[in-house]
Parts: sequence; C-alpha cells; structure tokens
Amino acid sequence: MASPPDLVLLGNLLVDDIVLANGQTLLGEPGGAVLHTAVAASLWGCRVGIVSVAGNDYPTSALDRLESRGIDLTGVRQLGRPGGRAWLLHEPSARRVIHHLDCPSHAAVSPVLADLPAAWTTARGIHLAPMPLERQFELTRGITSAAPAAFLSLDPFELIRVDTANRWREPLAQVDALFAGEDDLRLADDPAAALRRISGDRLRLLVLKRAERGGLLLDLHGDHEHTWSARAERVIDVTGAGDAFAGGFLAGWLRDGDIARSIAQGVVSASLAIEDWGCRGLDRATPQQAQERLAGWFPELTTAETPQQVPR
Repeated sequence: MASPPDLVLLGNLLVDDIVLANGQTLLGEPGGAVLHTAVAASLWGCRVGIVSVAGNDYPTSALDRLESRGIDLTGVRQLGRPGGRAWLLHEPSARRVIHHLDCPSHAAVSPVLADLPAAWTTARGIHLAPMPLERQFELTRGITSAAPAAFLSLDPFELIRVDTANRWREPLAQVDALFAGEDDLRLADDPAAALRRISGDRLRLLVLKRAERGGLLLDLHGDHEHTWSARAERVIDVTGAGDAFAGGFLAGWLRDGDIARSIAQGVVSASLAIEDWGCRGLDRATPQQAQERLAGWFPELTTAETPQQVPR
C-alpha cells in the first residue's frame, strides 16, 4: 500500500477562461486554489494528495501532469458533468472574476468529508482551501475528529469581521494555522489579539498575505513576528500567488518546522506562480529551479534533511 501524503489539500478544481486586456483569450485553463497549492508543495519534495471534485470539462492533461509530479488524486471525485468555471477578466488596473451562470454551485464542486480517503487521516498536514463557509465549518469539525494529530490549516473564503466573529469561534478553535489575505480580516483591533480571543489556545500561526507587499506571520504561541517582501523575476499574472505561497510554506513547515525556510519556500513558490498566466508558471517550474532560486535569494538558509515532529 502506498504511503499516505505528507500534505492533504481539500478545495476546488475549477476551469478558468482568461481574457487579457488586449482581447486575447486563454480558454479552458486548469485552475482552482488546490491546483496552485499542490504544484507548489510538490516542488519541495512534499508528498501531496488532493481531495476535490472535478467536472468532466476539467482538462485531463492537467490531471495527468499532476500525477506525473507524484501528486495523488485518489481523493478527486468525478462529477460526471461540467464543473465549476469562471471568466477571469484582466484589465489594466484590476482583475475581475465572473462565474459562468450555467455551472454548478460552489458547494456542489466542493469536497465533503466522505471524499477524504481513510488512509489519508494519518497525513502530517491537512489544508482547507477557500470553499463556502458552511462547507469549511463542516470539514474542520469532521477532520478534527477523523485526523486529530494532523496539523490543520485553513484559508477562509469569507471575511472574518467583527459581526461574524462568533461564527468563526468553533472552526478557528480547531485549526493550527490561518492563511488569510490582509483584507479578509475586518476586526476592530489588532488581528492577533482578536484571533486569540476568538480561537482559544490551538491556533498558532496567522499568515497574512499582502500581495505585492509580501506578508506577515504571527506566531501566536511565542509572540514572534516575521515579515517578508514579495520577490519576482517577472510579473505576468498574480492569480494563485497566495495559494502557491501556502504550498511552499506548508511543505517546509511539515518537514521540520523551520519558519524562516518555510517562508522562503513560500516566497519562491509565489514568484514562480506569477511568471505566466494561470497555473502555467508553476506547471513549467522544476524542483531544481525552485532550489536554485532559494539558494540565490536566501543563501543564509541550509537544507534540513531529517523530518521532525510537526510543532504546534
């Protein structure tokens, strides 16, 4: 029997129809947060498994390429009809996402707990990509029971605001890390202080993604703060950059808990993601390229070879 993945990712596999500012179109591109996170994590030698729902219009070539990277698709359920699909409209100053009117609901293309292979509950880490709020709540509750030893992380789909804080108490009390865009947290005071009040003792890492301004990581257990700057050799499309950061970071964190190296892997992963449209940049990237960029940008880091217990 094959070993379970180091990292299990639950989320959406979507088809993107990309429209560039000059009118050029890239139709039928593979997309979805878990795609970017999975490819990014695999660049660092992490064994990855995806739990998702794929429509019959999801490019089979993309699934084949994932498997060629060693990414396990046992947890991908076939929908038997077209799945989630969206227009990504790139304008000179912004990007707009418009979901196709005739595609299934977001919940219909989001995995449920029964999609998680039983053997994968022993994974070192489990990450919930953005999905409908109630589905994320159901999954955090179920995974906490089914995989109590896993390092559980979550990227919220909906805003965490002052008026919704009480709804978030239960899921945030069940996760070890929260990956959120800076605009996803609409709390009245310091985010760390507010999250401590909401979440209780388990939540350890708050990772704030700040787009072109890099990011901020708060270790809520040790009161440590880490910041970083975004880096890139060229910028074409920032779609999936935050998801790629999460993949690179989690691959490092689950290996040895080295925050500095995990952040560096996230920065490199995000830089590879933004070098082409959609997931093309990551799809083209190789582990050697990722390691060379890591060594060039972060020469002070050394490779940790021996996996250790994942810290909480």
